[in-house]
Amino acid sequence: MIELKDILYKVAINVVVGNTTVNINKVEFDSRKVKQEDVFVAIRGSVSDGHKFIEKAIDLGAKAIVCEKIPLNRIEEVTYIEVEDSNTALAIMASNYYGSPSVNLKLVGVTGTNGKTTIATLLYQLFKKAGFKVGLLSTVNILVDTKEYKATHTTPDSLMINYYLKEMNEAGVEYCFMEVSSHGIHQKRTEGLTFAGGVFTNLSHDHLDYHNTFKEYRDVKKMFFDGLSSSAFALVNKDDKNGAFMLQNTKAKQYSYALKSYADYRGQILENSLEGLLLKLNDNEVWAKLIGSFNAYNLLAIFGTAELLGLETLEILQLLSDLRSVSGRFQYLISEEKITAIVDYAHTPDALKNVLETINDIRTNNENLITVIGCGGDRDKMKRPVMGNIAARLSNKAIFTSDNPRTEDPSQIIEDIEKGIEPQDYKKTLSITDRKQAIKTACQLAERDDIILIAGKGHETYQEINGNRIDFNDFEIVKQELKKLNK
Repeated sequence: MIELKDILYKVAINVVVGNTTVNINKVEFDSRKVKQEDVFVAIRGSVSDGHKFIEKAIDLGAKAIVCEKIPLNRIEEVTYIEVEDSNTALAIMASNYYGSPSVNLKLVGVTGTNGKTTIATLLYQLFKKAGFKVGLLSTVNILVDTKEYKATHTTPDSLMINYYLKEMNEAGVEYCFMEVSSHGIHQKRTEGLTFAGGVFTNLSHDHLDYHNTFKEYRDVKKMFFDGLSSSAFALVNKDDKNGAFMLQNTKAKQYSYALKSYADYRGQILENSLEGLLLKLNDNEVWAKLIGSFNAYNLLAIFGTAELLGLETLEILQLLSDLRSVSGRFQYLISEEKITAIVDYAHTPDALKNVLETINDIRTNNENLITVIGCGGDRDKMKRPVMGNIAARLSNKAIFTSDNPRTEDPSQIIEDIEKGIEPQDYKKTLSITDRKQAIKTACQLAERDDIILIAGKGHETYQEINGNRIDFNDFEIVKQELKKLNK
């Protein structure tokens, strides 16, 4: 039990009706989970408004209500707290409830359109190899040192974030690396957290179904850096024009990394092949098992972050050379017939372009590049024709198929993708609605030394179709289909 007034510490409060010295069991924002002596925080969401469920929460035993508008019909035994913004209040209350766990960690947030998962996960790997107890909050999984939990969102809700950070405190974790999504920033899920640093990767077309405009998307990302303290660091990609924008108004110490510009952490690609990268990082050469220029940027960000957190340069370089790719991020296999299959999460135009250009830079052009690509349903429709154009233009053959159609008709999504095809590329494309059949067709079309790219889903092990999640793993399916060809 904890007193309500202690949970409300640092929350911007407009009005209090009732007693704030009452003991509270726990904090909830889902009325269905409320139990006796809980405090219920009414959130105005994109789908439903928690204010409509205040009475239900009280019926289930809520002793206190935090909301943006106190209801006219009040219960005498219940305490009501009116706040300016319930999302911000929830995040601060969550931190207070769990004992401000981020203060006891060196917490680093990674934000941007592409590269967040790779950077956060490889930083986790690097610091584990350096002998530290480490935490990870990512799209793929949540790790409390060696204990793994399943991830459901890129940035979990503020209660779950603080719950896991508290678990990390109890496990003796020293460092935690966290993906910070634009949704998470906009919904104030990271408010109340103490960050040791923030990393900006890049910014390109994504989530415009949620943010409406690119400017709004960019400005939301900047809010994360605006919130960093003077004791934190802000490390940004200088080759992205939005990197300098992220640093405007931040109190944090400012650092940059780049391949093409002068920066605090400078990189140069010396060799780039399917075996890995030979890089020059601030005059030090290092061989890495990761592939492609986009991974050169990721490695630069990791190098810079590790130095800023106090690791020695020589140790970082040794550890970088031992890092392995993240599941679903340029994950590849080579069949007995010498066909290379690559599975990548690339689900934005910029990410798809980066992956295809990386493959085209590495290959000899004596082989064909076959790309299997779809776009998610109920999401940003503007990027569909752009991705269709990129796939058709940069591949020898492009197969358009389903991704996670959700509640949309997969055929309509594919039609949207096809609108971006240039006339000269029409003969290079196929459309196959069934994703498994599309992957099978790509394998059947491939000949010795050809390369198959399966993009869009990466680490995901399911497809979302009309509200149902169906088991589906791109990597396992392409592995099976290529094995069949060898028989």
